[in-house]
Amino acid sequence: MSMEEVKQDDQIMFKLKQTCSDLKNLLQLSSNVETTLAEIEERFVGMQENLSIASRRITPLQSLSIANKALDTKINRAISPALALLESFKLSESLQHKLLGLTNKLANEKSFNKRVEKLIKYVDTVDDLNEAINSISRECEPAIQKLQEVVEFLSRTKATDQFRTHRLRETLITLKALCENEVDAMRFDGVLDDALLNLQDEYESLLNNMRHRNFMEAKSDCDDDQSDVAAADVVSTDLGSELEIELLTRISETLAANDCLDICIDIFVKVRYKRAAKALMTLNPEYLKTYSPEEIDEMEWESLETVISLWIQHFELAIKNVFVSEKKLCCQVLGTIVDGVIWPECFVKIADKIMAVFFRFGEGVARSKKEPQKLFKLLHMFESLEKLKSEFSEIFAGEAGADICSRYRELEKLLVHSSTKVFFELGLQIEANQDVLPPQDGSVPKLVRYAINYLKYLLTDAYSATMVRILRTEQIWKAGILSSPEMDENLLKDAMFNIMDAIRRNVESKKLRYKDKVLPHVFVMNTYWYIYMRTRGTELGKLMGDQYMKKTYKVVAEESAYSYQKQAWGPLVRLLDREELKRVDKDGLTAMVRGKMDAFTKGFDDITQRHKNFYHIPDADLREQIREATVKLVTPVYTEFLNNFASSLHVKSYPSPEYIEDSLNQMFQVAYHKSSGKSSLRPRQMRDHSDGSKSLSGEQSRRNKDIRRSKSSAIDT
Repeated sequence: MSMEEVKQDDQIMFKLKQTCSDLKNLLQLSSNVETTLAEIEERFVGMQENLSIASRRITPLQSLSIANKALDTKINRAISPALALLESFKLSESLQHKLLGLTNKLANEKSFNKRVEKLIKYVDTVDDLNEAINSISRECEPAIQKLQEVVEFLSRTKATDQFRTHRLRETLITLKALCENEVDAMRFDGVLDDALLNLQDEYESLLNNMRHRNFMEAKSDCDDDQSDVAAADVVSTDLGSELEIELLTRISETLAANDCLDICIDIFVKVRYKRAAKALMTLNPEYLKTYSPEEIDEMEWESLETVISLWIQHFELAIKNVFVSEKKLCCQVLGTIVDGVIWPECFVKIADKIMAVFFRFGEGVARSKKEPQKLFKLLHMFESLEKLKSEFSEIFAGEAGADICSRYRELEKLLVHSSTKVFFELGLQIEANQDVLPPQDGSVPKLVRYAINYLKYLLTDAYSATMVRILRTEQIWKAGILSSPEMDENLLKDAMFNIMDAIRRNVESKKLRYKDKVLPHVFVMNTYWYIYMRTRGTELGKLMGDQYMKKTYKVVAEESAYSYQKQAWGPLVRLLDREELKRVDKDGLTAMVRGKMDAFTKGFDDITQRHKNFYHIPDADLREQIREATVKLVTPVYTEFLNNFASSLHVKSYPSPEYIEDSLNQMFQVAYHKSSGKSSLRPRQMRDHSDGSKSLSGEQSRRNKDIRRSKSSAIDT
């Protein structure tokens, strides 16, 4: 065995001994631990017994603690609403002091814009105070109820000491008294009530300051030369600035939220009605005070014509300017209240009385006497309503404006009925005029002049379309909507034919009332020639038809001219007939020739004198034609007779042919001067047949070839 192996064995032995020693120590340590654990177990058993005893003793105290915590929670829950209520009272008191301060500042503020800004803050504070008071009202009853429940519980269960219960009971009594007395006082008798009254005054003042522009000044700014105001000249404007509108809206909402909605509406309607009425009063509409048909009938026509024109202008101005602005203001200020239901009714209340005054006057005019001259003003009124209809319907749209729109339609109906009645009664009035004596000089009757110019004026562009619309409307109302209306041209043409026929019958009736044999022919010639010439080339002539006018008036005038010449000058010319002289011997020839000349001279003087005094031909062209025809009829016959029998006559004792012609010329001129008041006459140059003028038609042309058509187409007024 080597030394190395011996060393290895020694080392192994050493390690084994060491390991054995360690195991002995470990076993000894384990034994000691076991002993210690046994001792600890004995101590744990003792502690467990002590804890069981302590647990049995603590359990009642734990239950008492839980009960105390529950009681504290119940009391705290009852007191918390009361504390919150007290905080609301503090906030309310603070806001009241703030309102008083703002009130003083408003009283001292002179700048309008700054005052408006402070008023907005004032309204905000009023809203906050109102909300605080509402919060107090909402919180009072729950707080009192909870506190009362706790007091009753503590009193019943004796869960706390009497001192605490007594304090809670006193708090409950105080809170009840506070809620019963102070809340109503804050709402109805305190600072809030004063603030609301102040807001009402400010509301009225702001509304009153929103004025319409002075229409007369606005018109004079546009045109200093015109005194009347037309609606088109004055454009509707906003009545207030954005800041003012915002303030008014806020005040309206605040008043409505504080049960003052009725007061708010009353103030708004009262003030804005006065402002709208005052704006229109600047136009001086005194005529609106006269509105009954009887009063209107008593007015002079010139005055009535003027006030109707003013009514049309002022009515249009009220609709396009005043009510447009008022409606916009009403919507802006009251549109947020009650979901926008209130403001249309308020606007209608503002407009209703003003519109009633306008309607009343219009209805009075429509119901007054149906005089012919009123037709044109009735047409003006109807046309103005038609033009305004769409705007009027838009302004007064909705259920609130139904009554005003209904009255608007009723006024239109009245104007339609009145216009048609005036128009159709014109023919009846002409018929009824037959009992009036005709002009004693055979001139054109004033009635005919009036009627012809009346119809011509009615057919101008200014009135014809409106008249047709009225006739068509009246026909539809009578026949029904489903009926087939006549053509517009036929409607007016039939009506015109009836009136023209009435004029013709009137003329034919009046010509029979002359006792003089010549005057009827002069009268018919003048009248029918006037009608034909004054309608030729006009809308009336075109509507009636050229053939109808020629046949009914021109041809009859030509026949009357021939009859006039035959009746007035025919007997005089026949005095110089030579047929009788052929049957007389030479001894009796001289006496008969002189007798004829004497009779002619006397008859000529008599008829020329009658022409100067009684017969009148007012139309210059017609008079010139009659003069030429008369000269050509009388002068050649007289000249031939005088020349043929000069040997049997003392020629110098009788008028010369030149004298006869000059006398005829002077006769027609003197008759014209007498009627017209002119000092001299400058007759128009008439075309001869060789100049291409148109000759008379038919038999009248052959019988009366010297009467030629006048070139004149001038219209007498």
